[in-house]
Amino acid sequence: MGISARNVFKGKVTSIKGGPVNAEVEITTMGGDKIVAMLTEASVLALGLALGSHAVAVVKTPWVTLLSGTPAYRFSARNQLEGVVSGLTKGGVNTQVTVTLTGGAKLSAMITNDAATELALADGVPVVALFKASHVLVGVPA
Repeated sequence: MGISARNVFKGKVTSIKGGPVNAEVEITTMGGDKIVAMLTEASVLALGLALGSHAVAVVKTPWVTLLSGTPAYRFSARNQLEGVVSGLTKGGVNTQVTVTLTGGAKLSAMITNDAATELALADGVPVVALFKASHVLVGVPA
């Protein structure tokens, strides 16, 4: 499968909470990281999602927000994955940040150069990657 998104996490469906319109689907990666997606009930049925089924969670880099230090606030983002910075690629305006998650998977975020400086990001700095469940696309084997 070719896809332009950098964040593609393979795993299994470990929870489905249904509702009249939307469902919350949890995918646990091979390393144990949990990613939650918000899908329509129609999508859950169309994809044939069930507990234990194989799936991929896809998150585009601009949808990821990074948090460093001790937060003064709690956030509503359903996905809050801990990790450490393991790479920085600075461009003219933005910096691509690679984060190695607790479970070992790599996640990419695209943030402004100013934000990277303000957060004092460098290899080894602990961060939390935040992204909304509605920004997670789910795919299944064809």
